[in-house]
Amino acid sequence: MMQQQAFSTQGFLNGFKLFIIAVLFFFTACKNNNTSVIDAQFSGSGDNLKHVTEELVPPPMLPKFEQVDKDGPKIIDVTLTAEEKKIEVAPGDSAWVFTFNGSVPAPIIVAHQDDFIDLTLKNPATNTQQHNIDLHAATGAMGGGDLTLVNPGQEAKFRFRCTRPGVFVYHCAPGGTMVPIHVTAGMNGVIMVLPRDGLKDENGNMVTFDRAYYIVEQDFYLPKDKDGKIINIATPQQAVQAAGESIKTLMPTNIVFNGHQGALLGKNALTANVGEKVLFITAQANRDTRFHLIGGHADLYWPGGKFNNKPYTDFETWAVPGGSAAAALYKFREPGTYVFLNHNLIEAFDYGAIAQIKVAGQWDSSYMKQLEKPSPIK
Repeated sequence: MMQQQAFSTQGFLNGFKLFIIAVLFFFTACKNNNTSVIDAQFSGSGDNLKHVTEELVPPPMLPKFEQVDKDGPKIIDVTLTAEEKKIEVAPGDSAWVFTFNGSVPAPIIVAHQDDFIDLTLKNPATNTQQHNIDLHAATGAMGGGDLTLVNPGQEAKFRFRCTRPGVFVYHCAPGGTMVPIHVTAGMNGVIMVLPRDGLKDENGNMVTFDRAYYIVEQDFYLPKDKDGKIINIATPQQAVQAAGESIKTLMPTNIVFNGHQGALLGKNALTANVGEKVLFITAQANRDTRFHLIGGHADLYWPGGKFNNKPYTDFETWAVPGGSAAAALYKFREPGTYVFLNHNLIEAFDYGAIAQIKVAGQWDSSYMKQLEKPSPIK
């Protein structure tokens, strides 16, 4: 009996030792697999992957995409065409703008991490300026800028791998002072690179969204005459010459969402329903800003839009440094018209950086209820 008990105890100890060794091996293996982004390595140039054409759409909408990838890495074919055009920035104020695909901001591009983008940039012969594209999501060659500098009548094409998930600015960067002139003339946009397995909440659980809106703040520096009135410029070349001086004031004449004053107000307001989770992709290509949803919050906020990082929760206002983008997700709890703005309130109400979201649904008094209507003081 004693011998049997000794064998049983020894067997337990041996099993326990094996268990501890297995646990240590598991954690060691996990540790070894957690390669730093600094040491990440890639191979192949995507030549054997299938091609998918992404049809870009004007902001604030996004092209068709899957939140969670199902088919593995692919090559996404994207075409951007430089267009120089005159638009109304605010009632009575017009400006020559430089655009990708005709909109300010340029369309948002959507991919997943490890996808490749085959990007064709066209500069029609009707244009007057050199254009190129610098994508903050790309690695090398000035973000593609060195490979895509095209004169009017030319096009260029290059491929880059989406190595890092997040939302990133892209913009024209033809060199020297032409960089700020082209960017403040509207030639900027965003690329969103999603993790292959989708977004995660603050607890590491998958989170999906019902809608996504793309809102970019644009600062314009329209030239003024000696009396302070906006000058009506006749040609793109004259606009470039005038902008060379007006941008040096560092004082925008207009600060607007999505290209012009009122672009997302009234009949152009965004829409949602109570209970829907909405992803807001926000950016500013040139100057610092701060986004705020009156009556709501950022349930989840990815500073810099970097989806590999754990999102912050419950932010009232989220900052976006110039030349970057950020993502915030909010589930609407109450119906009504929400104001979405730059919380430098002067820039919102006096310069134009303001939008609306009209939300339909039933009121929930567990969040808020009116106890007394306005009446004479008792």
